[in-house]
Amino acid sequence: MKLTILDASIILLYLIGITTIGLVLQKRAKASKSAYLLGGNTLPWYALGLSNASGMFDISGTMWMVMLAFVYGLKSIWIPWLWPSFNQIFLMMFLAGWLRRSNVTTGAEWMLTRFGRGKDSQMSHSIVVVFALLSCLGFLAYGFIGLGKFVEIFIPWSVVSPYVPFYVAPEFVPHLYGLAFTSFAVFYSIIGGMASIVWADVLQYVIMTVASITIAIIAMANLNVASLNVPEEWITPFFGASLNMDWTGIIDEVNDKIQSDGFSLFGIFFSLMLFKGILASLAGPAPNYDMQKILSSQSPTDAAKMSGFVSLVLLPTRYLMIIGFTVLAILNYHQLNLESATGIDFEKILPAAISNFAPSGVMGLLLAGLLAAFIGTFAGTLNAAQAYIVNDLYLRYVNPRASNQKISTVNYLTGVVVVLASVVLGFFAKDVNSLLQWIVAGLYGGYVAANVLKWYWWRFNARGFFWGMLAGIVSALVFPSFFDGLDLYYFPLLFAISLAGSIIGTFAGPPTDEATLKSFYKNVRPWGFWKPIDALVKAEDPSFVENQNFWLDAFNVVIGIVWQLSLVLLPIYLVLGMHMELSVTGVVLLICCFILKKTWWDKLEAEGTGVAAALKKRLVSQK
Repeated sequence: MKLTILDASIILLYLIGITTIGLVLQKRAKASKSAYLLGGNTLPWYALGLSNASGMFDISGTMWMVMLAFVYGLKSIWIPWLWPSFNQIFLMMFLAGWLRRSNVTTGAEWMLTRFGRGKDSQMSHSIVVVFALLSCLGFLAYGFIGLGKFVEIFIPWSVVSPYVPFYVAPEFVPHLYGLAFTSFAVFYSIIGGMASIVWADVLQYVIMTVASITIAIIAMANLNVASLNVPEEWITPFFGASLNMDWTGIIDEVNDKIQSDGFSLFGIFFSLMLFKGILASLAGPAPNYDMQKILSSQSPTDAAKMSGFVSLVLLPTRYLMIIGFTVLAILNYHQLNLESATGIDFEKILPAAISNFAPSGVMGLLLAGLLAAFIGTFAGTLNAAQAYIVNDLYLRYVNPRASNQKISTVNYLTGVVVVLASVVLGFFAKDVNSLLQWIVAGLYGGYVAANVLKWYWWRFNARGFFWGMLAGIVSALVFPSFFDGLDLYYFPLLFAISLAGSIIGTFAGPPTDEATLKSFYKNVRPWGFWKPIDALVKAEDPSFVENQNFWLDAFNVVIGIVWQLSLVLLPIYLVLGMHMELSVTGVVLLICCFILKKTWWDKLEAEGTGVAAALKKRLVSQK
């Protein structure tokens, strides 16, 4: 199906809309560094939550998840734990509040609140900047490739090539398309700062929600007149030691895809994924757009609410689209053209399904929404990269007294440089899945050990952080050359090397100075192994009460993960017409909501009220 005038008009209206938002908020963004990078900490938590959800609703991730649902069925709900998707639960329960209490602009700046400003602290600060830029470049390249594959379906290269004065190898056509559309996205991304990103994301979320509901309804209508021909294991989320997913005689090529993914030993894969996911979640958010949204919130309470709101607004909407397109693709598989220069490419299922099954008008909404999702993810990630370069490099080492006008100019220049670097990286990546695997299992694997220790162990110092991160990053860059297979399988070795570097580095240097540790402990209020610092703080302030919420937070995390899984399963069962399972999942969801209302939300409200009252009392006493 070709784009109609109606489809093109919808896309054009969207592009005009987000460009207008960027132009309107440009003046506000130039007011200060905080206004550009954090929206001046004035944005409401629900807008930040919708923005974060919209940013996670990206083209590359959605293409990947539709492919997973097509191949693995209901078992695909576990595979995003590679990310891990449940890190949002850890954030909503305690870590977002801890992070927001630090009152910093970036994750690298946070290092100074934890480790002070000595020589070793400068090293820890620098290594976070390096990691942040590597991860941001990786995510930008990942989105760049996904966008190119997506566009290739709707604008075949055979139509464009006669007008291009140079030869492009077939395997690099998606990269060329990605470059073309990235050029447009750069303008919107750098002009309006965090505020324009957030409000444009809210518009994008509305578009995506309408499109998702429409596709789900179309899929349900198709299931009323046809049935899915899938393996028996496809329709259950439960699993044993092996995957046992056999597509022989149905779509034989899918068996090759399962073999190449390396998920056949699903029990081992799941155990490693859970082990890595819990550690990665305890480490807190990586220095990307998710962290920047938390730091942009108005208060620690708002940061926690925002993180919880992300799952609530993202998962049901996203999975309506994912399962809707999966159903349509399975019912009409032989109408899809998934051939590529390197064989069948299952990552093309989403754009192929849109091209074949979306009616006029709906196609325009979907394309506008998915382009919006790309631009939103791109903008948020680019904003994070700019924050590190401008705040942690330029203002720290080059021009600490730069004017607001100078900062704006540097923001624009760094935006262009980061985009060009990510494009170069994208040309070296094989596909979306390979790049995603490297980011979440390799690069993030090297991040985990040092970033867990920084929250929960008082003796951990800046030198330990530097050597732990360096060991992890170098190993993540080197290991792919020596290991053949799923990156997740070498995570335990990667973690062990990084942990060894962290501990050896820690005891090779003195503890962080007491004043820094006491300030951090009093302001951030983490639980963990902080007993010596707790004693020092209480000696100065006997009224201080330590954080005693470990067991409550752990309980809430477990309930929260069940709640999150229910939000994923509910739309899947709805579209597939599995009414008994839908009813059970709905009851489980309601029970989880009731528990979390008592054990999480009410306590947040009480904490927020208490903080507000304390601030009011302080202001009155000062007058």
